[in-house]
Amino acid sequence: MNTARRSFMVAGAAALAFAPVAAAGGDEKQAEAAKVDGLTCLDYGRSYICNTASFNAVRFWVESRTVMVDGEQRFEFYQCGSCKSENTFAKEDLFAKENYDFMPILGDGHWLVFRRTARLNPNYRQIKTPDGFWGPANLKLREARKLTVLETWEQIRDATAAATPIVSRTEIQDETTGLKAIIECPVKTMNISLDLKMYQVDTGPIALPDLSKRHEPRIDCLRLAFVAFNAPHFADFVIEQPTKVIEEEQEKCQIHHYSGPISLKAKNTLLTVGDP
Repeated sequence: MNTARRSFMVAGAAALAFAPVAAAGGDEKQAEAAKVDGLTCLDYGRSYICNTASFNAVRFWVESRTVMVDGEQRFEFYQCGSCKSENTFAKEDLFAKENYDFMPILGDGHWLVFRRTARLNPNYRQIKTPDGFWGPANLKLREARKLTVLETWEQIRDATAAATPIVSRTEIQDETTGLKAIIECPVKTMNISLDLKMYQVDTGPIALPDLSKRHEPRIDCLRLAFVAFNAPHFADFVIEQPTKVIEEEQEKCQIHHYSGPISLKAKNTLLTVGDP
């Protein structure tokens, strides 16, 4: 697939039948991908976005996926792994002196780039088309061929102890706008209480959409967040945002930091991903 834009037309808003994502490219043939609730699952260990600019054909690892549903239209956004600001291809001093965290998200024909500095950065968010960054993007996305839904605590406990890759899906919806989103990501941290027979997912960053209104461009709705849940019906999020630094009851400054936890009604699903 040689485009950054992915729109999906389906028969009804309630249906969850997604078109398959692109295979890895080349002549490699891929077995039919498995689906849960009509949606394929990315193989997050082997999914990348490869760019094409001659000055830097940079490759990004896909770390999470957010699927937005607006009526019969569906849009996918791919949050990529973070890195640090660089003097790319320099002979020395490869990291920028005034360093910052860099994270890109691609979807619906745009890149959204986050730059988190040591202080509030007026250029924290930047949106451009692919031509404004690294040229047309090739989505090298692989899908899982075997998926199993973890429906009980015992299944979650055993999959965790066996070091089986687990992917979480969190579906949220705004009742006023009707906008819906499915946030899919590999579970990096899974807490298991053998005493309480409970689990708790704590993972991120993910791309959390603001569904309270329609944004233009659509990618502007996304914020960086971490997600936690220990039940199928709600999820808590902590969002990266301007946050006050308080010392001795006085505000010293503000920085971009994960703060202000919120809780949302959600549908959470845990999946194990089999061998490719």
